[in-house]
Amino acid sequence: MLHPVIQEEATGCGIAAVATILGKPYADMRAMANAMGIYATDTSLWSDTRYVRRMLAAAKVVTSDQELPFTSWDALPDLALLPIKHHQKDGKAFWHWVVFQRVDGQPCVLDSASYLDSNIRTDFAEMQPQWFIAVGTQPAVAS
Repeated sequence: MLHPVIQEEATGCGIAAVATILGKPYADMRAMANAMGIYATDTSLWSDTRYVRRMLAAAKVVTSDQELPFTSWDALPDLALLPIKHHQKDGKAFWHWVVFQRVDGQPCVLDSASYLDSNIRTDFAEMQPQWFIAVGTQPAVAS
């Protein structure tokens, strides 16, 4: 079972989502991101999916190559990155990253937002994702 990592920067939800998936502290993931040229303050990241994929790939975690349409909570894989709070600003899409996980058949969303009373969410009707990125660990390579 994963545990939510709280974002330490107002715009660090993607970094926090990767930290949650990897089970690492936010500061470690921020350092990793910065070493890769990824900074939470870069507004181009607010509507980009490549940087979360790059960070996960660097940790040997595979993701779906493209965004997959969200059809229902039951249809999600056991681990996924979800964009919620979709909105447009100056014609550009923006969202907030969260992590979906299913443990023993029980779904929940791990949300890094520091203002929440609980960062483990089950208020699914409130989130309304439009698509997702499937997340899975890379299979062992035979030697």
